[in-house]
Amino acid sequence: MEGIGMTAGQATARSRHRLLVVEDEPSIRSLLESALRLAGYAVSSADTGQSALLEIERLAPSLVLLDVLLPDVDGFEVTRRLRAAGDDTPVLFLTARTDLSDRITGLSAGGDDYVSKPFSIEEVLLRIEAILRRTGTAGEEIPQAAPNVLRFGDLLLDGDAHEIHRAGQYIQLSPTEFNLLSYLMANANRVVSKDQILEHVWGYDFAGDARIIETYVKYLRKKIDCFDPPLIHTVRGVGYCLRLPRGRTEAQAP
Repeated sequence: MEGIGMTAGQATARSRHRLLVVEDEPSIRSLLESALRLAGYAVSSADTGQSALLEIERLAPSLVLLDVLLPDVDGFEVTRRLRAAGDDTPVLFLTARTDLSDRITGLSAGGDDYVSKPFSIEEVLLRIEAILRRTGTAGEEIPQAAPNVLRFGDLLLDGDAHEIHRAGQYIQLSPTEFNLLSYLMANANRVVSKDQILEHVWGYDFAGDARIIETYVKYLRKKIDCFDPPLIHTVRGVGYCLRLPRGRTEAQAP
């Protein structure tokens, strides 16, 4: 299949990963299973939300390709249940819903990315690789762009323990939220553009749709900026910056 060629290193890395395809349409499920196996992944499948939850618990897959419209429990609810149980397995939604509100619903439920139907196998593979890379499960050596421990005021990020604390309190973040905050902290007091965030956090051109960044910045603000002072600031027309409010210095932070 065109576009699925890979290096020996990629084949070895992919063979370490089991993907779970959750799709109730047999033809689409079969297509995905065949293409992903050809791409070098180990693949399992399910056709309902309930069976997906059971398979995720049994297999502990590296990533779930999850159809939104399932006959019993929809993909959004499946993801909510996973996240409520503390399961951070990456989720790539497969959806015929293209409205922004539906996309935000999926990301709010804890999804990592989405592919709109009809999709190309090449696009699905790119999204899978990007998710595995940014969640640290790609099986490849990734150069560290920042120290393992980052501090800014009362905000502490421990890369080795994969933990965030603010004002001494532990804050639970999804892998994508963690990577976004890490990038902002590594560039504290500097404005980073949406294109820079897409490149360094998502790791590929997100089809020109930078609205996913706005969604994840909103998530971070709810978790990080519920403390005083707020640290994540929007620079209109440019991007985002992690800094103290104007007139305050880091030494004045709690």
